[in-house]
Amino acid sequence: MNEMLPSARHGMSERRRHILDHVIEHGGAQIDELVARFQTSRMTIHRDLHALAEQGLLRKVHGGVTTLSNGIVESSVLHRARRAASQKRAIAAVAASLITAGDVVALDDSTTARCLSERLMVFESLTVITNSLGIAATVSGRRDINLITLGGRYHPTFDASFGLLCEQAIASLRANTLFMSVSAIHGMTAYHQEQDVVKAKHAFMQIVDRRVLMADSGKFGSSALNRLAHLSEFDVVITDAGLPAETRRQLIDSGVTLRIAEPTATTHERPLEN
Repeated sequence: MNEMLPSARHGMSERRRHILDHVIEHGGAQIDELVARFQTSRMTIHRDLHALAEQGLLRKVHGGVTTLSNGIVESSVLHRARRAASQKRAIAAVAASLITAGDVVALDDSTTARCLSERLMVFESLTVITNSLGIAATVSGRRDINLITLGGRYHPTFDASFGLLCEQAIASLRANTLFMSVSAIHGMTAYHQEQDVVKAKHAFMQIVDRRVLMADSGKFGSSALNRLAHLSEFDVVITDAGLPAETRRQLIDSGVTLRIAEPTATTHERPLEN
């Protein structure tokens, strides 16, 4: 399955595209493995991996390469878009059912919100507020969507804007519903690796009447560096059918309004993908 964003593919050699697809599919690879698979020299593979790392598409480690994020450093938006893809689409479908024509909705920089943005074309007289360039590009061609993009410092890893200018712009607006995601959920608390991202999400949470958290089941039971919010601070939490029954009971017993989306596939995905 190839879901790389067109802008990232532009200018990338065919071999490097295949290398990136292979690393994303397997979560990592060794230099010797890539040399054998692509029948080229170690020097060429090193050069390709260096170029991909420079673009923020993967991370070089001793003897190989990986795209996996951790609790401190978040992975590229291209990598995150490949993780739990079917679950994110199912979650986005449930989220779209909460939108009414004429609404003002705020979408964060998450790849789950990107999935939701693809479903907004059917709505009339919708206003979309976002700091994500990818989401802005998706909805900008729709005549019935009033798009409000937010300024700030551009962060290529997230393909979105952050910082003081972004937060000030958010604070000057008002929306009906925020649709957002997180990197990790530990117990009843949501976390993210990047402090600037947390600040932008907090700013969004302050300007809306309703907060909807979209988080695939792979994010539960993991953690990241920065605390974002307690799950009780969200009006609705949407996840997929992979969430363990015990976790479902804990959320419901804690007063969380939980919606379960049925994915088209039930593959188990790694956590820490926002």
